[in-house]
Amino acid sequence: MPETSLLAIAVSLLYLGSAACIYRILLTYRTTQGAIAWIISLLGLPYVAVPLFLVFGRSRFGGYIKARRMGDQSLTALLNRFEQQTTSLSMPDQQQLDKQLQVLCKLGRQPFTEGNKCTLLRDGEATFDALIRAMENATSYILLEFYIIRSDKIGQRIKTILEQKLSEGVQVWLLYDDVGSVGLPRAYLTELAKAGARVSSFGDGNIRRRRFQINFRNHRKLLVCDGKIGFVGGINLGDEYLGTAIDQEPWRDTHCRIEGPAVTGLQLAWLEDWNWASNQFPDLDWAPKDKVRGDERVLVLPTGPADTWETCTLFFLNCINNAQSRIWIASPYFVPDVQIVNALQLAALRGVDVRIMIPEKSDSLLVRLAAYSYLVQASQAGIGIYRYQPGFMHQKVVLVDDHYAAVGTANLDNRSMRLNFEIIAIVTSEPFVSEVDTMLTDDLSQCRKMTEEDYEGRSIVFRLTCRAVRLLAPLL
Repeated sequence: MPETSLLAIAVSLLYLGSAACIYRILLTYRTTQGAIAWIISLLGLPYVAVPLFLVFGRSRFGGYIKARRMGDQSLTALLNRFEQQTTSLSMPDQQQLDKQLQVLCKLGRQPFTEGNKCTLLRDGEATFDALIRAMENATSYILLEFYIIRSDKIGQRIKTILEQKLSEGVQVWLLYDDVGSVGLPRAYLTELAKAGARVSSFGDGNIRRRRFQINFRNHRKLLVCDGKIGFVGGINLGDEYLGTAIDQEPWRDTHCRIEGPAVTGLQLAWLEDWNWASNQFPDLDWAPKDKVRGDERVLVLPTGPADTWETCTLFFLNCINNAQSRIWIASPYFVPDVQIVNALQLAALRGVDVRIMIPEKSDSLLVRLAAYSYLVQASQAGIGIYRYQPGFMHQKVVLVDDHYAAVGTANLDNRSMRLNFEIIAIVTSEPFVSEVDTMLTDDLSQCRKMTEEDYEGRSIVFRLTCRAVRLLAPLL
């Protein structure tokens, strides 16, 4: 009898937990399909679905939101002051473009800034050369934030430079993601901390605020030196981005070097993440720097699951819906949701040159299979899907008409749209846009354009597998 009572109590508590999860879903869901799937699972298999929902079910990072609301008043003042800066975006006969760009300013709560100089870094070698040069020339402080840090040749070289700069009196602040850098030896971080670096992981944020929110990732990759020079793009700190290993496919990736007042946008995004992770407000020079000898207009757009809106999704929708002649997107992962697919179809049907470049060889079998399931929809609408052949293409680049280009960390998948903290640099200057055009044209020349036959010509087992994997899109 006691055993029966205990079992009844356990079952009752389980369904009570399931009801609590359903209550939360009904209050906060963003997509009907996802909400229905969770509710059915919670009612049918609560002993499996309840723990899964606690880990994977949330689309809003509540802990980060609370930290933002209760954050240091100095941080809030800095963010507000930078947001309120206005830069004229007036361009002759391009009022509609101005409106597109102003929308992005509102999304990111950051202004477009003038007087920047941007350099497109087309591969790992060029990126690491520029990163290392900037760190070696730093005189005051270095801020780093990377999803992946490895203790390989590149990782050790970066560590040696940081230790040298620390010995010279330069302050170093390092933020990394626990999951992305799961293989990083503790000794690597300990030795940096002993040398004087401030080190924190994104998961170090207050445990009470973070509980049951471990599905969120800090996917940003940025570096700021002295508040004057900044870097953003798809490259992490690891040897694979050099593609020099004999037994490794070459990696194709892109980064961007920024000099000028736009670096403040990178710096403030780092500061907000650091404030969350460590509850500290570094005493550094956070004021926007003067214009440099450059004429690029740049917007730094941070996105993440603590935003009021789905900023990353709206960024892509804004680019796609407003494209007049072309929209080219390079992303290693192509698992879009319905609204992105519909926007791409509409763009192609109205005559826009829509091209999606993805890798032939992926580091995720599930993502690679899921991408096949979109082929028929894409081909029928006139969307071109191109698979990059030479190796693993990891760059995240968007080109809209001849008007602006974006280089950042956001992929065309649900995780970037709703679960990851990402950051994107949007540049409107003609020379930079032209350089991105040339780069993507070169990449596309090394691609294979996919057709319906790549999917329809495969076995029924393959097609069913692709469609089944696509159901996992919210988790990929």
